[in-house]
Amino acid sequence: MAGSDARALSRSLLDLCRMRKLTIATAESCTGGLVAGALTDIPGSSDVIDRGFVTYSNDAKRAMLGVEASTLTNFGAVSKETATAMAVGALERADVDLAVAITGIAGPGGATPGKPVGLVHFAVAARDGRIVHREQRFGAIGRTAVRQRSVVEALRMLMELARGPQAAAKPRRATAATRLRPRVTRSPRRHAVKRRPSRSPRG
Repeated sequence: MAGSDARALSRSLLDLCRMRKLTIATAESCTGGLVAGALTDIPGSSDVIDRGFVTYSNDAKRAMLGVEASTLTNFGAVSKETATAMAVGALERADVDLAVAITGIAGPGGATPGKPVGLVHFAVAARDGRIVHREQRFGAIGRTAVRQRSVVEALRMLMELARGPQAAAKPRRATAATRLRPRVTRSPRRHAVKRRPSRSPRG
């Protein structure tokens, strides 16, 4: 069921992003690239999917996504803070409109006090500044099931942000991603500057 859900969600997400001219990057830890795989399994996905980061180790999260060492030390790799930093890092490095991040404990080992097997943190970041975090505790349902459910959850979160108004909110900071596509308001500003010299003689 999870496989069919992921395929249906992938198709719907790609269609929506195509219609809204949105691009996507993924940053995956416990899913090991399965979200990117689900999306790129659909023919024609290349006009939406830019790239996927598989950052399984802490070193990879730091080097590829810019996750601060202090974030990993203070909160751990499986945390809201790390998932959010992964999503923002992917958004900035890929110059895309949407980025999703997944980090969790698929099992059967790896559990620590307060962080059981099946705990997964998700974060989706949008170019317009929206960031959504979600925590799921799937339980010890088996490594494969945790990863499959994580893929479905990540696709659902991407769909939710893709439906939102991409240009309505102001970006939180001027990242490379915010400059991916010039705003339509920029062109009139340039024309206005060019016209100023011709106005002075008339006055």
